[in-house]
Amino acid sequence: MKRILIISDGKPGHLNQSIAFCKIKDVSYDILEVKFKSKFHKALSYLFDRFDFFTDFLFDDYKKYYFDFYDAVVSTGSGTYYFNKFIGQKYNKKSIALMLPKSYKFKNFYYIIAQEHDNPVRLDNILTLPLNLSYPKEKGYVKKVENKKSLAVIIGGDNDVFNMEYELIKDELDYIFEKYPDYLKYVTTSRRTSKLIENLVDKYKFDYKLIYSKEPNINPIGDFIAVCDEFFITTDSTSMLSEVRANSDAKINIIDLDSKKENTKFHRLVNIIEDMDNEKINFAKLLKKVKI
Repeated sequence: MKRILIISDGKPGHLNQSIAFCKIKDVSYDILEVKFKSKFHKALSYLFDRFDFFTDFLFDDYKKYYFDFYDAVVSTGSGTYYFNKFIGQKYNKKSIALMLPKSYKFKNFYYIIAQEHDNPVRLDNILTLPLNLSYPKEKGYVKKVENKKSLAVIIGGDNDVFNMEYELIKDELDYIFEKYPDYLKYVTTSRRTSKLIENLVDKYKFDYKLIYSKEPNINPIGDFIAVCDEFFITTDSTSMLSEVRANSDAKINIIDLDSKKENTKFHRLVNIIEDMDNEKINFAKLLKKVKI
């Protein structure tokens, strides 16, 4: 059976995309987490890559695997791409990058699975997808209730593009509870949600409520996707917007936040989602050309 080594930077959003790739391709996998020794060492990796020089000297100690055992290496995120190439080049393995590795040369990758909102160049080894890879799984936190409609609210937080204002979220929650009195209502906050916003969310009587700071190891998104008829998602939550649109036929309402920048990848993704029909994406079909 084929087996893949996932290189992880420890960020759940990145790791989940790599795991999704393996599950969609129906291959088994192991996970190896690596970290650069410092920002300086990461900067060196860009220079070394330019001259096709690959070494693991730039990284902290890591668990040593029998790398010859694997058929391919896959990773997501800037902290993983150089190590991905290192394994690929040293052990002659297929090196697959998820998301566009902008600071590295593209030629050493067997395949790059890029997203449309990153405006990737046209190359034979770049496959462009409309949304991030995802493979949601139900965990039983919420279940479908017969003859009852339900909605989910997914709340992110501030980032370098968006500000999340208290009054804006309050107005949105008030609107939801007023307009959808007969719906079951579920909510989750995220790692970036401020304490102020979490306290606001906690005041509302949701049928299911996940406050991330209290229960950071629970992810109800797969259950929401399985049961909900409608979603309300803040515009900063690109991974959640992508995951829901790719795996659900439900209506998505995007909660616009105050933007500090214009025409970013966040805005481009929102435009892509708004232009899409309410249909799931067949990732298995799109990834068929990527042979492991």
